[in-house]
Amino acid sequence: MSEIRQAFEHPDERSRATSHDGPLDRISVRDHIVAVEIGAFQAERGTTQRVCFNVVVEVRPVGSIVDDDVDKILSYDKVTEAISTALSEERLNLLETLAERIAERILAEPQAERVFVRVEKLDRGPGALGVEIVRAAETETAAAGLDEKPHPQLVYLSNEAILSENLAGWLDQLEGAKNPPLLCVGAPSVAAPQAGATLAQRRIDLLAIEQNAWVLAGRDKRCVVVQTKTELEWAMKNGQICVWAPSKIVLDAIEQPERGHDEGLELAIWFAAEMEASDVLVIGSVDAAISLEPPLRQISTAAESI
Repeated sequence: MSEIRQAFEHPDERSRATSHDGPLDRISVRDHIVAVEIGAFQAERGTTQRVCFNVVVEVRPVGSIVDDDVDKILSYDKVTEAISTALSEERLNLLETLAERIAERILAEPQAERVFVRVEKLDRGPGALGVEIVRAAETETAAAGLDEKPHPQLVYLSNEAILSENLAGWLDQLEGAKNPPLLCVGAPSVAAPQAGATLAQRRIDLLAIEQNAWVLAGRDKRCVVVQTKTELEWAMKNGQICVWAPSKIVLDAIEQPERGHDEGLELAIWFAAEMEASDVLVIGSVDAAISLEPPLRQISTAAESI
């Protein structure tokens, strides 16, 4: 009965009931409500719903006198910042993913020992629907993993480049480059089907680009089509040549990229900024209206060296 009671009380109850020996300080944020677009169902897209956050952080007691100095403590502002950052990175489908990202950021703080994160949707039914997780700091500081992400060299391949006899040679050179390669393509030359609704047409156009990504993957087995940032970062850290399938990341983006005449290249340039790419290389001809200024550079499909 006590475990059931703890499950429905504020996470502070579970923190106190399961804490280790010795004194612990606790920082809590209660009933922090944010209107956000989240959810795996199509009905949850294009609309916001209220999400409630309750968080408790167990922290190491400050060893010296605090002197009323906010810089010497783990402030509750760090908790609300972790929530805001997790919400601003991309549109999420699952509360579980959101809770994990909040916990990860909080545990990156040196003082944090353990964190309880409860996230609930308030508008999906007559009651609150949510998840609660408990995570503890690793032996090594959690902050180490947050900034260790690869900075790829983004390479945009025109349709002519995808079919070029030089493709294998370019990939050979990219495999040996300092920065991991991330390949992007545009839509195929054939026209995509047309739909009467804007969102439907957006999905069709993105899927057309993904079809071209699979064409590229079929040309060389080293090219692996991936669609999430997590998978991209893992693949790049492990020396895999990635081809970006844009639908999920674009549709889940908080700030939607603008559409233009050469959407494939414009998406690639937008994604280069999202991934903090070292530079952008364009192989083949592109829309003349797009300015290719440094760190963007362009070569023709006749060039054997990149």
